[in-house]
Amino acid sequence: MDNQAEVREFLTSRRAKIAPEQAGLPSGSRRRVPGLRRSEVAALADVSVEYYAKLERGNLAGVSPAVLEAVARALQLDDAERAHLLNLAHAADGSDALTRPRRRTAQWKPHRSLQWVLDAVTAGPAFVRNGRMDLLAANALARAFYTDVYASAGNQANLARFQFLDPASRRFYPDWEQAADVAVSILRTEAGRNPHDKGLHDLVGELSTRSDAFRTRWGAHNVRHHGTGTKRFHHHTVGDLTLAYEGLEMAAAPGLTLTVYTAEPGSASEEGLRLLASWAATQNTASPAEQGAD
Repeated sequence: MDNQAEVREFLTSRRAKIAPEQAGLPSGSRRRVPGLRRSEVAALADVSVEYYAKLERGNLAGVSPAVLEAVARALQLDDAERAHLLNLAHAADGSDALTRPRRRTAQWKPHRSLQWVLDAVTAGPAFVRNGRMDLLAANALARAFYTDVYASAGNQANLARFQFLDPASRRFYPDWEQAADVAVSILRTEAGRNPHDKGLHDLVGELSTRSDAFRTRWGAHNVRHHGTGTKRFHHHTVGDLTLAYEGLEMAAAPGLTLTVYTAEPGSASEEGLRLLASWAATQNTASPAEQGAD
């Protein structure tokens, strides 16, 4: 992806989100654009207007960590946005080429001990995904949980394709708009962290072409850390589920995340997961790789 364009659009979009009052500045009556002016961000970051204008044109190569941190403070970036800015700066000066492991996740196969770990989780869906939101490995309950995702070959076991291109996602995600925001923010975060991923470029291009909802969200440049929280789902077999999730970064495979969904003990959702497990036991929920195994 074009690093300078990414930097320019990200900084511009963050500046537009901050009202002058949020930065302790008078709002005035002659503002022609939303948010802060470049000169105001420059003053808050203690750099010259000319220098900040250079940064906002996309020129982050060689910018010191202190200046990046000052800009992050001036723009009131959260942790995910600050990390994204640093990733963009690393890509601009080429340091990411030295620090990022080169791994072909499309060819990645789970070690059998990882599959054992996933299969040992029997009370909730457990799966491994990459930053492109490809489902790479799963336990039986996750395959039953995501049966709609696996049901269509066109989804290619990818949660983002399912979200934006498969009508079944509107039923599966009762809070579809929120889920769509999260999906795009995960992909946008990955684009900053791994800007040379051709598979990600191709996915973004496909979704931008085929989905207005994706294209609008992608243009917002929102990023986020997606580690823990609660989501609502509607499974076609067991109905409504409210599940908590924990996402764990895999130290042995950088860039991959192991996610486990669980239900509150004693809740209707816990009973729903038990029913899902019973249903899964009657189905062929093996992964495509396992179905082809001897």
